[in-house]
Amino acid sequence: MTTDTLTAGEQAPGRGRNQRLSADDWAQAALDMIAEQGVGAVAVEPLARRLGVTKGSFYWHFPSRDALLQAALERWELFEQQDVFGSLEDVPDPRQRLRALFLLAAHEVTPHIIYSELLKALDHPMVRPVIDRISRRRLDYLVKAFQQAGLEGVAAQHRARLAYAAYVGFLQLTMHLQQPRQQHQRGSAGDLARRLQARVLEHQLEAMAQHAAFGRHHPRQLRQFRQNAGLQ
Repeated sequence: MTTDTLTAGEQAPGRGRNQRLSADDWAQAALDMIAEQGVGAVAVEPLARRLGVTKGSFYWHFPSRDALLQAALERWELFEQQDVFGSLEDVPDPRQRLRALFLLAAHEVTPHIIYSELLKALDHPMVRPVIDRISRRRLDYLVKAFQQAGLEGVAAQHRARLAYAAYVGFLQLTMHLQQPRQQHQRGSAGDLARRLQARVLEHQLEAMAQHAAFGRHHPRQLRQFRQNAGLQ
């Protein structure tokens, strides 16, 4: 999946009204609908109207609305694995990789909107397992990243949870401000929340660097501090 993916309502050059859409086209349109109106808005007829086709195009690929929703959720999950985490594999330095991840998390817009809409639909039996997998994968990735950057064991776990809590917290703040669609506009409340999120996550790296420097010069004091704090 690439940034060239069409948003719902757009058609690829040369695609006529009667030319058959792919299953991916329908799944992407469903994701766009989730971003705009939430999970409950995903329905065959409005999507068909948006794509400029009849319902027959839908039933060529999917037996039901739930099957479409499942495909859309799988597409979103695959995007995160390939385009987000996959894009960081070529960054060799662990701290620079973390910094790149934080910047990516702070400046992506649509994936955050979809995530926030899915959080509102956790009572849906198809949504909950996806959010659970995504959250676990993100936390595992952060723990591993902090370990590669020099933290050990429980310290890396605590740092990962703090970083992820900052992300989710600022996402919830943006939702509370009711500006998820405009959060990319500079000067908006959503933009402010995004920039604050980037600064908090950047502070994680600064604190980690200070922690490492202190440990090199005062190893005994650091061990005692970590024992008192329950970090080892």
